Amino acid sequence: MVSTHPAGVQSGRQYLANSTGAASPNQQLLPLSARINNRDRLEIGGCDVTTLVQQFGSPLYILDEDTLRTACRQYREAFQKYYPGESQVLYASKAWSCLAVCAIAHQEGLGIDVVSGGELYTALQAGVSPDKLYLHGNNKSLEELKLAIDSGCTIVVDNWYELQTLGNWSSVVGDREDISDPLPTTYYPIRIVLRLTPGIECHTHEYIRTGHLDSKFGFDPNQLDEVFAFVSQHSALNCVGLHAHIGSQIFEQQPHRDLAGVMVQWLDKASGYGLQIEELNVGGGLGIRYTEADDPPSIDAWVKVVCAAIKDACTVQQLELPKLLCEPGRSLVGAACVTAYTVGASKTIPGIRTYVAVDGGMSDNPRPITYQSVYRAVLANKMSVPATQTVTIAGKHCESGDILIKEATLPPSEPGDILVVLATGAYNYSMASNYNRLARPAAVIVKDGEANLIVRRETYQDLIRQDCLPARLSSEA
Repeated sequence: MVSTHPAGVQSGRQYLANSTGAASPNQQLLPLSARINNRDRLEIGGCDVTTLVQQFGSPLYILDEDTLRTACRQYREAFQKYYPGESQVLYASKAWSCLAVCAIAHQEGLGIDVVSGGELYTALQAGVSPDKLYLHGNNKSLEELKLAIDSGCTIVVDNWYELQTLGNWSSVVGDREDISDPLPTTYYPIRIVLRLTPGIECHTHEYIRTGHLDSKFGFDPNQLDEVFAFVSQHSALNCVGLHAHIGSQIFEQQPHRDLAGVMVQWLDKASGYGLQIEELNVGGGLGIRYTEADDPPSIDAWVKVVCAAIKDACTVQQLELPKLLCEPGRSLVGAACVTAYTVGASKTIPGIRTYVAVDGGMSDNPRPITYQSVYRAVLANKMSVPATQTVTIAGKHCESGDILIKEATLPPSEPGDILVVLATGAYNYSMASNYNRLARPAAVIVKDGEANLIVRRETYQDLIRQDCLPARLSSEA
């Protein structure tokens, strides 16, 4: 088979040398702390990856704290450098929502974008201030809306059903005794942001394009007058901002310039209805480097374009600069994590391919089977051994499509080797499942030679914890 790796990459050591060095974490294939130790093994955060697998088992998510913190700081500092008005970076926690990741983002001065009651609860438990929490979602439940209001976070309103529900709630706040179903009353007026669909296309997978008109997210632009009129008539709805998002894993800059112009026009229109819009949230979507061919803009370059576009659009409309928000996810955490597997069986089909199987697969990384995503890998315990074979990395699930990497150029492998798939911080843990009743992996965070669990490995007992066996089906019946 023909390798898709670049010429000259002959070993994991050279691969590491050719894959690092960029100033921006989203432009790297490996975490910033990656190095090779004197045992010819891959280290991350000062921890030997092979030793981590021996200690914590595999598959194992390994999160480099320095890489995550560096990305947070680069976003925050770039907005301070390029935007003269107030700004706030939000971490899109759907990329990876757990207590430790939310806590780090919070410590670095970021707010959190959540898309469910579960993500909201996680962020609150991690200590994130409610005034830095924004709840998204195209079909929020009544329970989620109540939790958001009682918590004091901002609700990003996505559609008419939601807007009317909140409007109806707000109209009865003053007459609580006649309400049989208790409604939240702690934070009124209800702080909302309106999500609008900008009608901007970008080149990415169709499943992660969210800004074009044919999208389940947001109000249609031709509804603007009706939406603004409704909000202006409900004084208990405090509309503080407008939101739009054009997609994910985007390398292009022009769509973000176009978005700025559209959003500032919306801002101007809202003022005609007496709405004092203070915030514009331009979403996220900056891509990361999954392969050598990927060439995303740096965090600094992306922020510079966004800030300049908003400033220019406000100048044209003669408007004061709003508070500018963005919500990156993948570009914060994607490159900060790798997944370590243990190699098991192999199968060679002469003239066709060699399959090398690992002890995980689509249950811990569903992106290849879902989005046809491409990854790179190294053998953590053979970093200087020449990569002379192109193999297919197969997962262990009972599914023919459970392929992690179709063409991986690696040294000759054998059972027990530690295969590390790169850039797995975004949408791997968060989309993991128990398909085939596999227990979901553990996750550790590494820094300065120390590794700490941030997610425990599930057990078989965990797998049946929520199962219920009616008495008539029991073997003792």
